[in-house]
Amino acid sequence: MKKIILSLLTISLAGCSLYQKTPPIFVPPVGYTPTPLTPAPEPTQSPTTEPIPTQELVFNPTPTLYVAPTETLVPTPNVQREPIVYHAQAGDTLSVVATHFGVSREQIQSNQELPELSFINPGTLLIIPQVLVNTTSSVHLLPDSEFLYSRAITDSDFPDDVVEFVEQAGGYLSEEREYEHTTLTNGGEIIQQISRNNSVNPFLLLALLEYQSHWVFGQPQNIAQLRYPLGYINYDDDGLVNQLRWAVNQLSIGYYGWREGRLTEILLENAQNPSQNVTARIEPSLNAGTVALQYYFSKIYDSDEWILALDDDTGFIATYEEMFGSPENRTQYEPLFSHDLVQPELELPFSPGVIWNYTGGPHGAWEREGSWSAVDFAPSGFEGKCSQSYSYVTASAPGLVVRAEEGVVMINLDFNDNEHSGWVLLYLHIATQGRLVNEGDEVKTGDWLGHPSCEGGISTGTHVHIARKYNGEWMTADGPIPFVLSGWTVHNGAAAYKGSLTKPGENIVIASFFSAPGSQVKR
Repeated sequence: MKKIILSLLTISLAGCSLYQKTPPIFVPPVGYTPTPLTPAPEPTQSPTTEPIPTQELVFNPTPTLYVAPTETLVPTPNVQREPIVYHAQAGDTLSVVATHFGVSREQIQSNQELPELSFINPGTLLIIPQVLVNTTSSVHLLPDSEFLYSRAITDSDFPDDVVEFVEQAGGYLSEEREYEHTTLTNGGEIIQQISRNNSVNPFLLLALLEYQSHWVFGQPQNIAQLRYPLGYINYDDDGLVNQLRWAVNQLSIGYYGWREGRLTEILLENAQNPSQNVTARIEPSLNAGTVALQYYFSKIYDSDEWILALDDDTGFIATYEEMFGSPENRTQYEPLFSHDLVQPELELPFSPGVIWNYTGGPHGAWEREGSWSAVDFAPSGFEGKCSQSYSYVTASAPGLVVRAEEGVVMINLDFNDNEHSGWVLLYLHIATQGRLVNEGDEVKTGDWLGHPSCEGGISTGTHVHIARKYNGEWMTADGPIPFVLSGWTVHNGAAAYKGSLTKPGENIVIASFFSAPGSQVKR
């Protein structure tokens, strides 16, 4: 990227724009008239089937096509328009910014040298041609640090305990009852578990539950709010647990799809003509946390309702702030990471000299969607079957065990007892029987953690699933901070679970769910 000198105009040190940009406005369908949000209608038909217990679920991965960040050029309007002054945000890369603004990388200019692949230093001034003409609102509703389960949640003025907050709120969620797809009977514990696993702010989920169905402080008002408390009316996703899993999936698709440059538009049902859809281009200056909300609400509301839900005075964010205060009072937790962040040295998660198979390329860190942060390894000889293994998963780096339960081992590489702070490694599917570490233990590189299994999450074969996160954010495996294990670099494939490993001087390793030839790797 060429470095240019901005000498035509004087740039104000007070943060003024070089050019003034008219705030982007999403133009709704012709004839748009806002109508108040109403409770979702009761489903008229529901087939009767027996619920499937979580423990018995079998997941056959359906590959999700991978769309790498590309510079999708938008035809330039005939009218000459002033360029946009944009200050880079944490997590921006040159390719992603170009994708967001609909321009090529070569069209982006700056008074600083811009890195080709790594993160741009937040605050860097960028001059970008203005080619988008109809985008969503530019209002930032939710900072990234309050979308994620980050230090902003654990170290600020949020309530200390999710379960206690729910109990004191006294609504429907606080009442003990049996829930499908879990052994937990406490609504607050379910919120806490799902938010921890997915690294999504638990208080964001509580605010969505209250906004959608009054579960936190009140009672559901109709059968739809009772069965579909997060607004997604689909028989296969009824009940609190399924609704929460669906919601964190959609929120994660919005957040990480925007962060990684795979999402640029939102599709909405046309309120004036439900048989047609409306496409809204996402305002390029938005942060990932705000896009997550825009994407989530697009899945449950038509175009009129969507605009109302995202109103910064009367929509969802007003409920969130009424419950937990304004994010403006917690800005000290931004940005989540610096532009020069690097991964600590990591080793493959098994013993030296032993052959394992690379069974899963980059895919979702916990649920099936979101950031492609995780990769899978299985002991040699396990071909997509769940059976007992006597091989050991080993620690990829030294650290402090901050969680060890139900197939999960979490290790904080900064020896911090907060799993939402600093570098953290997730090891999933570690068998309880034979597990050698507990919460609070310190480990060294190569220490045995336990045996790979199918325990925890959804699995169809004995393996270990490993992913990285930093300050609560899942770090994409094939991104600005590459996932490197014992010198092997992880690469995306054409779809989730596909992909490869490369290392100088070694043959390429291709991911294979069935441990096909070419998937073997040795530390």
